[in-house]
Amino acid sequence: MRAKLVVGNWKMNLTRPEAASCVEALVKQIDSYEDVEVGLCPSYLSIPVVGNLLQGKSILLGAQDVFWAGSGAFTGQVSPSMLKEVGVQICIVGHSEPRGRFGKLEIPESTISYFGETDQTVNLKLKALLYHGIVPILCVGETLAEREAGKTDSVIQDQLAGALDGIDAAEFIAGVVAYEPVWAIGTGKTCDTEEASRVCGMIRTHLAKLLDQDAADSIRVLYGGSVKAANAKELFRAPDIDGGLVGGASLNPEEFVQVIRAAH
Repeated sequence: MRAKLVVGNWKMNLTRPEAASCVEALVKQIDSYEDVEVGLCPSYLSIPVVGNLLQGKSILLGAQDVFWAGSGAFTGQVSPSMLKEVGVQICIVGHSEPRGRFGKLEIPESTISYFGETDQTVNLKLKALLYHGIVPILCVGETLAEREAGKTDSVIQDQLAGALDGIDAAEFIAGVVAYEPVWAIGTGKTCDTEEASRVCGMIRTHLAKLLDQDAADSIRVLYGGSVKAANAKELFRAPDIDGGLVGGASLNPEEFVQVIRAAH
């Protein structure tokens, strides 16, 4: 049986003192469950601070992105070996925001080209993380326009195929996939539980085709997109949802604890 996984994605929030306060409050309240794993993905600058506070705790230390090269003239980038050195265990890859796909646009539309993630770069990042023994959380999902055009499944299947190109079942069997409908990220909208579970089930079926059935049965498929205490229990009860990738709610320790308890 797959243990549930609940990961907090802090995005570009919390200074180092704020991050420390958030973790300190969280560890005081969090319960330890054998059937639930918890992870935190702070900003790059806060990773060492958070990592120090998680020493001896069961919470996984994560990052929000990575660059695929080990070193070189790549200004502003962070390599897998750098993440490994500071204790990172999990890493988000292919989130819709680096792909330039926003549910709620908070930047000038003319600047979207700044965010240039593609299936090819996601694939390179996945391979680099796997090589360094860091568990990837591969994000996939459709925009509102794609959903309304009936392309949800085909868009996600293409994203999976592109991301996992050249990666075999044995390499990715411990990996994680997160279904994040782009239109539900940062908007307060949530995909209804029945549809979220259907899409997560479709993802598992497609993973079996791309990899093999044993890998598909082992890989955890999370739901992300305005997950909060009010809807977490219903979402996590769905048979094909193995936990959540949580954004805004993970910045509030009290609410994040409620989300974790819902997974249990």
